[in-house]
Amino acid sequence: MYDTADTIAAITTPLGESGIGAVRISGPGAYAVGDKIFKSKSEVPLKERRDRSIQYGTIVDENGTCIDEVLALIMKGPHSYTAEDVLEIQCHGGREALESILQLILRSGARMANPGEFTERAFVNGRIDLAQAEAVMDVIQAKSRQGLTSAVNQLEGRLSKVIGAMRHDLTDFITRLEVTIDYPEEDLEDITVPDVAGAIRKQLTALDDMLEASHDGRIIRDGVMAAIAGTPNAGKSSLLNRLLQEDRAIVTDIPGTTRDTVEESVLAGSTRLRLVDTAGIHETADTVEAIGVDRSRKALEDVNAVNTE
Repeated sequence: MYDTADTIAAITTPLGESGIGAVRISGPGAYAVGDKIFKSKSEVPLKERRDRSIQYGTIVDENGTCIDEVLALIMKGPHSYTAEDVLEIQCHGGREALESILQLILRSGARMANPGEFTERAFVNGRIDLAQAEAVMDVIQAKSRQGLTSAVNQLEGRLSKVIGAMRHDLTDFITRLEVTIDYPEEDLEDITVPDVAGAIRKQLTALDDMLEASHDGRIIRDGVMAAIAGTPNAGKSSLLNRLLQEDRAIVTDIPGTTRDTVEESVLAGSTRLRLVDTAGIHETADTVEAIGVDRSRKALEDVNAVNTE
């Protein structure tokens, strides 16, 4: 567990050339750090400025040199992503500007955030639960509209609500059971063995439904894995290239050209397809080709859909 009592900072946009980049500062000293480097026409300290406001100004280093023209977003805790005081600086998206501002922030009293630490603080501070924390990465890595919708639903707490309802039912039943055992002399409704069995079956059914949904959710998140399989020289690689609209796999009229699996993704409507081109399945004495055939058979065991040619 990282120390959550200090102030952390990190670049929150991908490094590269873009119109806008962002550096986030979170923690009890976020605005104190910001006051050291952010200059604007107003001399009011950042902590005293309006919550959820955008401030225009410049970032200035220790020598008074202007690094960049920026917007500073003020998000006071607990109404922020981490539930702490947050200052987000939006600057131009060049690598030099972002790195210079981050290094200046670190010299001004913040430390470098560890990977995932902003989300960890949101979890530790009770703004999100563990299921929602895991959903953050799913939102970032969503490869299709369906995958994004599923991740957002989890981020909003759909899974947490289901688990919470199950926990509430179990707690309520256990409480009734303990009262019946501890106070047999009281005129309470008896809990019979069939009652216990029924309650357990209800929870098992709910768990089975969750497991089934998780299987579907994995397909939505990662995409449908579809294998193109068949005999050598049946046109499998040509089909892959046609679907991808590029020459991804080598195509010749020589049987056995493909000796390994080739996987690529393509978006079919709102569904992500993970296409797997496989080596031709047949009996062969060639050691290398035989390995490719074994991998083709293994791919057929793992896929959600198969196209045989």
